[in-house]
Amino acid sequence: MYLSSLNCRPMTFSGNCTLHIFSAVVKYQIMEVRFGDKSLDRLETDPKYDGGFAQAIVTAFRKRMQIIRAAPDERTFYALKSLRFEKLKGKRSHQCSMKLNDQWRLIVELQGQTPNKVVLVVGIEDYH
Repeated sequence: MYLSSLNCRPMTFSGNCTLHIFSAVVKYQIMEVRFGDKSLDRLETDPKYDGGFAQAIVTAFRKRMQIIRAAPDERTFYALKSLRFEKLKGKRSHQCSMKLNDQWRLIVELQGQTPNKVVLVVGIEDYH
């Protein structure tokens, strides 16, 4: 997050009371999003496409994509405990997952370094 400007304007009310109002313009870099599969890109953008998933999974996927697109870095995912964002282990230690519902998880890879980090959306997997 970058603080681009900070302004302070005093406002005087009747009597001897002065209130200082601070306003700040904050700009931050968001992560670039890429898809490992074109059908996932379509699933996010095409309202009529379900990719063979139940509507609840499609809705959850689209909500997660909104969160991903708004996040400056992966700390946002860890802070939102309901996502249950976690790094995978073993042969998949380069990947992370976040919860879509009790059964399905969104698999992503974080590439690069902040502020040029990229989220590669790999897939939707059934964890049961």
